[in-house]
Amino acid sequence: MTPHFTDRENDLSALADLHGRFPELSTPLIVVSGPAGIGKTALVSRWLRGMTERFPDGQLYADLRGHSDTGPAAPGDVMSQFLRALGVGEVPRGLGERAALWRSVTAGLHISIMLDNVLSAAQARALLPGGRPSLTVVTSRYRLTGLRADGALYHELGLLEQDAAVEILARGIGAERVRREGGAVHQVVSLCAGLPLAVCLASARLASRPRQPVRTMVEALEQDRGRLAALAVEGELSVYAALDESYAVLTPEAARLYRRLALLPARELDARLAAVALDVPLGEAERLLDVLVEANLVEDTGPDAYRFHDLVRLHAEERGRAEESPAAREETLRRVGDWHLRTASAAQALLSPIQFTLGRTYAYEPALSCPFTDESGALTWLETRRADLMATVRTADEKRWDKLAWQLVDALWPLFHRLRYYDLWIEAHEIGRRAARRDGDRAAERQMLNSGAIGLNAAGRTDDAIDWFTQSLRAAREAGDTRDEGQALLGLGAAHREAGRFREAADHLHRSISTWQAAGYERGVALARIILGEIALEDAERERSGGAGGPAERAAELFSQAYEALVALDDPYDAARALAFSGRASALTGTYDTAAERLGEALRFFASAGSAHWQARVSEMLGTCAREHSLPDTAREHWERARNLYASQSPSNARRVGDLLAGLGDTSRPVDPAGPREERPTDPSES
Repeated sequence: MTPHFTDRENDLSALADLHGRFPELSTPLIVVSGPAGIGKTALVSRWLRGMTERFPDGQLYADLRGHSDTGPAAPGDVMSQFLRALGVGEVPRGLGERAALWRSVTAGLHISIMLDNVLSAAQARALLPGGRPSLTVVTSRYRLTGLRADGALYHELGLLEQDAAVEILARGIGAERVRREGGAVHQVVSLCAGLPLAVCLASARLASRPRQPVRTMVEALEQDRGRLAALAVEGELSVYAALDESYAVLTPEAARLYRRLALLPARELDARLAAVALDVPLGEAERLLDVLVEANLVEDTGPDAYRFHDLVRLHAEERGRAEESPAAREETLRRVGDWHLRTASAAQALLSPIQFTLGRTYAYEPALSCPFTDESGALTWLETRRADLMATVRTADEKRWDKLAWQLVDALWPLFHRLRYYDLWIEAHEIGRRAARRDGDRAAERQMLNSGAIGLNAAGRTDDAIDWFTQSLRAAREAGDTRDEGQALLGLGAAHREAGRFREAADHLHRSISTWQAAGYERGVALARIILGEIALEDAERERSGGAGGPAERAAELFSQAYEALVALDDPYDAARALAFSGRASALTGTYDTAAERLGEALRFFASAGSAHWQARVSEMLGTCAREHSLPDTAREHWERARNLYASQSPSNARRVGDLLAGLGDTSRPVDPAGPREERPTDPSES
């Protein structure tokens, strides 16, 4: 066994299964593909060596030099080599005669043929034997889908698992060194990203420096621009050289896409992003992505989803810096930034159509259609692209593309509001606020202050939220903007409520209602009434009171007013919030069936809207209502759903609901739906 071969049992079994799938009268042809350095040659050599008894007439091997500097091997030359190996003394000079002789000689033989490093289907096709008992295995960095017409079956070779990579490293540097410097060894393996060639080169370099700490290798590999250089050993193929060979045979258009994709602040790639990066039609981008997939330079990870292997991306970035002009790199980044802005704004229009938004400006306005047509598709796009969208926000900030930075943050409101990625929410608005200030756009700065403060409050950073809302209030009054003044007052009311300062909260909320009523902004009035209703609802829960004229009745009236106004204003999301709270108030006044009906309707809406946070809150309220009305099994079902939903976004809330579940067995224990104020789920909404 080669010292660099391990953990390929599943791949060996897969090859055996493929071989067994060929009909008795067929000539088996298997293609093993994968990127440079993945271990194709080692795998196939190992498998064929274990099958020598099945091919008594011999095993043939040829390197077809698909990525050699001297060019690929001519099939006729390889055919001559094979014929001589099979004992043919005189090989015809003409290619046609030579091919006929090859098919004739192999017609009755039981041989296996390994065609290594093949460039194209045509190069391999000419060398297929004439005998049915024979087996041909082709390895290539390309997928060679053209060989399907010849009956080929395919196996894509994947990356090494961590333990297998450590084993390879241990064979080179010794088990004792691995034990002694285990942490650094695992870091080296991780930085090699599962590529066997990279692991082998790292092993060889470390083995040649037995006194050097493994940590030194880690430090070299952690420098992205130096990682490929570190994975090279004198006299051996480097990772960079292997990737250079694959890159050299790309068409100019495919090579340009390869370079430009790697320069983007994006890890999840798709055809539209490629079309924008190259400024080409969508169909052309799809064709060029197929070329890169066929060459195993990008992976297709799903329908219209692609990504680079970590080390391949580093190579592509190097080629991009070397071959793309600064102006071209800048234009590519800005085109993609504008695409993200245009598409996020389209998602915002679907998900928050009633929300106030500021204008949008584009350096390169995209002409492509959006990748979604409905709310579900829009929210899915925002969630799956959130890391790349945030990377674009950071890039815009770094490049001082201030309008792009704050406008993209503004467009991402549905992502933050519905899916509650608090760290991204706050970071984005810190960038957006800074960019708006540099841009000299006071209205945009107030928008960033208000939206960011809502995130701070929801994340439990109440004092910071109050500071941001106070700054926004001051700026709104200076600008004479009553809408923003009401928004800041609403936010201050919500934040003081979260801090337990109910009198200050109510004062700010009533002032926001007065401000908005004077301006005729009924939606803001309704939102303020929801928070006032929540304060009254909390009073009722503390007092365990649902009597006439009490806080539960006041809360019910406020929620009813808000719900009717929001339905009339076509704001279904906030209307569903008011409906949920109305259901909770109904439970306190003794009408459980009405409570369950209203909460159930709200839950269905939030499930369709993809809001995990509000699904959790409504499920928790349903469980609390059921517990109060002596329905422990129903309470358990709702609270378990709430705990599971909270788990991914708010561990403290998940623990609190877990405590409620633990208390179900104690019927004498009162229900405390809110728990400690600092752990209470909150949703001070925007206007």
